[in-house]
Amino acid sequence: MEGKRKRKLSVAIITFNEEKNIADCIRSVETVSDEIIVLDSLSTDRTKEIAKSFSKVKFFESPFPGHVEQKNKAIGFCSNDWILSLDADERADDSLIQSIEAFLESENVLADGYKIARLTYHLGHWIRYSGWYPLRRYRLFRKNAATWVGENPHDYIELKSGSVGKIMKGDILHYSFIDFSHQITTINQFSSIVAYTRYAKGERFSFFKTIFKPFGKFFEIYIFKFGFLDGIPGLWIAIASSFSTFLKYAKLYELDRKQIERPSNIRKEYGKN
Repeated sequence: MEGKRKRKLSVAIITFNEEKNIADCIRSVETVSDEIIVLDSLSTDRTKEIAKSFSKVKFFESPFPGHVEQKNKAIGFCSNDWILSLDADERADDSLIQSIEAFLESENVLADGYKIARLTYHLGHWIRYSGWYPLRRYRLFRKNAATWVGENPHDYIELKSGSVGKIMKGDILHYSFIDFSHQITTINQFSSIVAYTRYAKGERFSFFKTIFKPFGKFFEIYIFKFGFLDGIPGLWIAIASSFSTFLKYAKLYELDRKQIERPSNIRKEYGKN
């Protein structure tokens, strides 16, 4: 099958303590990849051992300066012109693998980047509303035509000026949270990163935003993005999203009032290049 291909593919994955996820992530793309770059930020579990057990994996280690910075660093380690970027808790489904295979075998390339939908499994359901699906983002792209940008930890690929983008069939399957407790832990961590990043850029505490933004977020997710169609999980997602919005501003308050220098749950190397 690989003999028919007109181009080679690198898969880029960043990791930190992902021993429960990394093997399934790698297996999902083994057949279409020519190399799999795993850039690890000094895991203390078996992530390194598991990743290096796969013959196509090239394993690198680096302290973690931030999601955007680390993912761009992973791109730099890729030796092929085309890159598929995945998180360790993501998998490529069968339809996506077929689409990528067809792309690698095609004579002509019609775009510099391809957006792929992501389908998240949470609270025993595939979440198809709530603003979580299809949530298409560029994930397959030409190396010199794209870069990771955004506000940490909410990163995304941006194509460079003049580049052409298209949509690719298939889904990235996202096993984001073990359970609701895991979601709350993640919200706590990510809201700290957002508050810390925004404060460093000059944003300051706003009482008005702290009070009203969480309500707006709930109605956005549950009503305007049809979260109610996801049943009870959709309601939990809307409430959790509202809580996450509150936490960002509450932590800005701590930073703005000089009560803390940085949230206690941010890794010490975060923000250092």
